Amino acid sequence: MKVQKRLILFIILLLLSAAFISGCGEKQESSQQTSSQSGEKDKIVIGAALPDFDDKWLSYLQDGMKEYEKAQKDVEVIYVDAMNDASKQLSQVENFIQQKVDAIVLVPVDTVSAPEMVNKANEANVPIVVVNRQYEGVENATAYVGSESIKAGLMQMEEVAKLLNGKGNIAIMNGQMGHEAQIKRTEGNKQIIEKHPDMKVVLEGTAEWDRAKGMTLMENWLQSGKKIDAVVSNNDEMAIGAIMALEDAGKLEDVVVAGIDATPDALEYVKSGKLKVTVFQNAKGQGQGGLEIAIKAAKGENVEKFNWIPYELVTKDNVEEYIKKWQ
Repeated sequence: MKVQKRLILFIILLLLSAAFISGCGEKQESSQQTSSQSGEKDKIVIGAALPDFDDKWLSYLQDGMKEYEKAQKDVEVIYVDAMNDASKQLSQVENFIQQKVDAIVLVPVDTVSAPEMVNKANEANVPIVVVNRQYEGVENATAYVGSESIKAGLMQMEEVAKLLNGKGNIAIMNGQMGHEAQIKRTEGNKQIIEKHPDMKVVLEGTAEWDRAKGMTLMENWLQSGKKIDAVVSNNDEMAIGAIMALEDAGKLEDVVVAGIDATPDALEYVKSGKLKVTVFQNAKGQGQGGLEIAIKAAKGENVEKFNWIPYELVTKDNVEEYIKKWQ
């Protein structure tokens, strides 16, 4: 009987010990989960909605973001490519909101779709920083980072006017129609042309920011037989395409070609004298600035509504200075 009682007592003690160990294990696991969740909260996650990974200038903007991201602690950036599809970009922004990212950096595919994306982020109380492409109503975003496109067009055309001594036939090569940069840069060009009675626009078309399309457009213009004294392009890629077509036709020496962006490729063309003018648009600076402000907003810090990064004129006289910026 005593043996039976002792056996029962032993079993009870064994069960109590097992329960105690199990309870400790659960507490430890619970503690680890809490710690893990706390670690996740400490990590800032930024969603970067970009229009086109294949766009050369935008690739430098993304490089700027990545460089800044690497220098930060506990920051993760999720990059998505809209492939120039506005509806796809809207879905990507909606996904970021559902994922509960801490902030969004948006380079809009176009100026028409941007307001809806900003509104959705605002409704979800997710800070959203618009970069590079300004539009009417951009002040509804948490912040804007970029350069004033009209100033690039003014600066570019002023230099072309000097090179032409205030007279000549101008062909304007537009980027993708409806983009803020296309609208404002061309507007700046035309404001300067209007100040010179002996200058006029004889040809105008779009090559959608693309080098190959710029070359094709220039070939078509050459076939038109119209006299062209200068090709003024909304960006460097199209300007390089125009240079290639002019070289093939043996007419580059007769035409002033101007671009905007001062990309590494373009700077080599400036150095060689083939591209007479470009305007430095700091792609990396815009990318870094956009991410920096998004991180601040995610932390609840106050940020400036408009953050301007100035354009800078580049010619053969100062091109070496800008080549060094990319090294």
